[in-house]
Amino acid sequence: MNKNTSNISFTFFGSSHMSVIVLDELKSAGYIPTCIVTTPDKPQGRKLILTPNVVKTWAHENNIPVYDPAKLDTSFIETFMPAHAGTFNLEPSSVFIVASYGKIIPQAVLDIPARKTLNIHPSLLPLYRGASPLQSAMLDDQKKTGVSIMRIDAEMDHGPLIAQKEIIVQEWPTYEVFEENMAREGARILADILPDWISGAIKEKEQDHSRATYTKKFTKADALIDLSSPDQYLTFRKIQAFHERPQAYFMITHNGKEIRIKVTQASFKNNALVIEKVIPEGGKEMGYADFESGYKKY
Repeated sequence: MNKNTSNISFTFFGSSHMSVIVLDELKSAGYIPTCIVTTPDKPQGRKLILTPNVVKTWAHENNIPVYDPAKLDTSFIETFMPAHAGTFNLEPSSVFIVASYGKIIPQAVLDIPARKTLNIHPSLLPLYRGASPLQSAMLDDQKKTGVSIMRIDAEMDHGPLIAQKEIIVQEWPTYEVFEENMAREGARILADILPDWISGAIKEKEQDHSRATYTKKFTKADALIDLSSPDQYLTFRKIQAFHERPQAYFMITHNGKEIRIKVTQASFKNNALVIEKVIPEGGKEMGYADFESGYKKY
């Protein structure tokens, strides 16, 4: 373990695959959370079996205590505070770290640790505040992007900056690859600055709120693409941005019925969109050439 990490204890808030990537990177740098706060198990599959999310699974695999409250309310605080105070053989947390938690954290929780609560946000704040900074940057073809470490305050992605790093994207990968790259970079930046933040050597910098831009939560309707659109590069970026969810798709008429065709693989070559693999509604993934020969469009 890095000698700078030995006296730093923290609680981690997260609920997604991005959260796990951050946890893995922090662990490799010698930072292992004292405990983890995540979201409750959700019903999955045809039998709707309650299933833990990937962060809870990571916590169990690493023998870390985990809380999964439905709400971060008074009841949670009353349950959580004894653990934070050092009960149950847990060290009090110096700081809380948030990465893709997915819930609003009330001020009463943010202010629990002495060094407050830090967040990894995958954009150059104040740009792209909100739920979808990565997808929004891809759709805007904003290749000058980056990662911000900020202290969370009462407003969305509004708090003061602790650190930032600019990242230039050469070509747009799928969303999953972009997310992983940015999550790893953000975790590395956090690992580098955490000792100085805990010691008080880093000063906060207020964001320039006049430059703030905001993102939205995308829906299935946003992922509909038009293969006849003259802007094929935008269509390609939509396929990449919505690769994981809600998945880019187009509609065709097949045997007198409208069906959805999901695009799972595409490229942009010589200023032209090339669709390589698709999943027809009710079918399995196939090459686009096979799809065109096997599905009559009329």
